[in-house]
Order: sequence, then C-alpha cells, then structure tokens
Amino acid sequence: MKKAAIVILNYNGRQVLPTFLPSVLLHSRHDCWVVDNASTDDSVDFLKSAYPSVQRIQLDANFGYAGGYNWGLEELKGRYEYFILLNSDVEVTAGWDADLVSWLDQNPGHAALQPKILSWQDRRSFDYAGAGGGYLDHLGYPYCRGRIWETIEQDRGQYDDSVEVDWASGACLAIRSVDFFSQGGFDAHFFAHMEEIDLCWRLRSAGRKIGYLGLVTVFHQGGATLDRGNARKLYLNIRNSLRMVYKNVAAIRFFGIVVAKSFLEIAAALGYLFRGKRDFARAVWQAYVDFFTGMGAMEKATKKPEMEKSSSGPVRFIFWNYLVLGKRVFTKL
Repeated sequence: MKKAAIVILNYNGRQVLPTFLPSVLLHSRHDCWVVDNASTDDSVDFLKSAYPSVQRIQLDANFGYAGGYNWGLEELKGRYEYFILLNSDVEVTAGWDADLVSWLDQNPGHAALQPKILSWQDRRSFDYAGAGGGYLDHLGYPYCRGRIWETIEQDRGQYDDSVEVDWASGACLAIRSVDFFSQGGFDAHFFAHMEEIDLCWRLRSAGRKIGYLGLVTVFHQGGATLDRGNARKLYLNIRNSLRMVYKNVAAIRFFGIVVAKSFLEIAAALGYLFRGKRDFARAVWQAYVDFFTGMGAMEKATKKPEMEKSSSGPVRFIFWNYLVLGKRVFTKL
C-alpha cells in the first residue's frame, strides 16, 4: 500500500486547472489523481494533453462532490493509506502534503486534518471555506476560527497552531482511507455542501478526532461551482444541514433543534421576500419541503447517535453571539 494520494474532483474545470494544478504538481510529494465528474467542457482533453502524468478516473455522470468522491475513492480503495481531497481551485505551498501526512502519522487518534486555508484573491485574509478550523454550535450551525458567517478575519498568525476541531474543510482534507471507508464515505444524498461536516461528525461519534494544522497553508479561490450568493447553494446548505442534524442527534434533541432552526430560517426567508429575492425565499421553503419529504427513507438508512459535545467551549448559539452580542471574531466568543 502506498502512503497517500492527492485526489482532485473536477467538473468543467478548464478555467481553473491551468491556474492551480501547476502548484500541486510542483509542491507535492505524493501521487496526484483527478476524478472527473462527467465534465462537458474540454477539461479532460486539456489534462490529457498538458498534464499526461496526472492519473485520471472518469465517471459517467455528475455525482456532485459527495458522490463523485465516493465513486472515485472506491477506485483507489486498498491502494493508499491516506487520501488528500483537494478542490480544483486551491493553490498549495511547498511540502504541504508531506506535512499533513506526517502530522497524521504522529497523531493516530485523528482521522482527518485540514491546513490553514487563506483566500487566493486576498492572501492576507482567511477563506470562507474552513479558514482556521471548523466548529459547530448547538443548533448544528458551522463556523470557523477566522470566519464567522460573513465576517472574515485577516491572517496575523493568530491561528498558526495545532488544535482539535469539530470539522475539517473539504476544500483541503487529509483523511485516513480506513476511516473514510469505515463510515461509508460521504452521504451521497447531500450532492454538495455540508457533506464533509457530516462525515467529521460521524467520525467524532465513533471516537475519532479531527484536527487543524496552522503551520501548513493553502490558498482557496472559492465559488468555482456555486458562489455564496447563489440560491441553489442556500437550498443545499439548509436541506443538508437539516439532514446532518437529523442523522447525528437523538430524536428529542432533533425536534428542539428543528423548531429553532425553522424559526430563524423562515424569518430569513421573509427577509429575502421583502428585499425582492424570491429565488432565495423559495430555496429556503424548498429545502424544508424536500427534507421532510425524504425523512422516511433517512430513518431506515441511518442511525442517530447522541450529539457529541462540541469542542468549541462555551459557545452554544452562534447566531446569538454574532447578531445580538456582536461577537464577530472567534477570539471574542
């Protein structure tokens, strides 16, 4: 078995691959694979001609982030000790992959690890997706060191540490292959968004740890598939958040959480309506409809362990700290 594979999921990535793939090939020690999610542009032809050394796995449909990685990594099962899942729009730095793998070697209690993720556009700022390590509040809302909702911090070395976190970002995620397959991989029903948080939650429920290593830095462009101001992204985030909480908490606790979440998110939908953003209001409504419609199938397919106590300390409700108390930087929580 070889040590590690860097696995990049591609879907119509012709515009980003020439910009970001060269840094991966220049700075990486381990094998590089591209899993193509049935792209309809010429990105596969580009890879064949410009980077023939990059190994490829071709899928016959677009299975999204979750299903695409599930199918792609199944092809590599038993061949690598570690997978490093990397978005196609990430620039890496010297020794990044070796340092992530070495840290996991030295910390066998950890299943997965992410580096510090900064913005590619503004290299002094944290990136939205993962930033300085991810946490969950008691309603299952994710937030990060370096990024709480829309407030993003400048990188001043404040998170150049190594800590245990609740979840690691799928933009750059190093994970033991045995841990990935022990949980059945990502929940393919998510399609995209929140699937890595769900996987990390399931791993923590199984007694495994999730880590953050701030001494390794990558730069993420973000929004290559869906930008943050997209109604489809809002729909997926709300639907998948409900599914994630439903799967990972006991029934009584889920009831309380869904009541609180629905109050907050319906209020948000009304706000969208008042501002004339009907697509966003509709996305909130459709997310709830689709979640509750599919609950019966989820009940049969998943079990619901008791929700683990978050490693985020005293923070219970991030919206209260952020909107009411005005605490918009992690160190003030």
